[in-house]
Amino acid sequence: MMKRSKNGSTGENYLDYVFSKKEDIIYSKDDSGNVTIDIINKGLFNLIARKFFNRPKITHIHLDDMGSFIWSYIDGKNTVYDIGKKVGEHFGESAEPLYERLVMYVRMLESYGFVERTL
Repeated sequence: MMKRSKNGSTGENYLDYVFSKKEDIIYSKDDSGNVTIDIINKGLFNLIARKFFNRPKITHIHLDDMGSFIWSYIDGKNTVYDIGKKVGEHFGESAEPLYERLVMYVRMLESYGFVERTL
C-alpha cells in the first residue's frame, strides 16, 4: 500500500492511469456519434421504485459531444493524458480547463461503475 503525504496525495499521477469500459456496460452510438449508456435497474429498491413511482426498467444516460468523444478513447490502451491531448486537438479552447475537467469526468465515470482502472 502506498503511503499518503500530509496533504493526502499518494504521489501517483492520475494522468498516467489507463481506463477501460466495464464489460457489462451496455452502450450505443447514434448517427451523430453521441453515446447513450443503458443501465438496467436491478435489485429490490429499483423494483419498488418501478412499481410505485413508475421508474423505468432501463435508464438511458446520454453523453454530450465531449463525453462521447472521451468515451470512444477509453479503451484500455490510452492514458488519461493521451485522451486529454486528443480532446485538446479536437475541441480546442472550448475544452479548457482541459485536464481538470477530464480528470473530474473520468473519476465520475469510475464512481458510477462505467469504467475501471487497468493500470
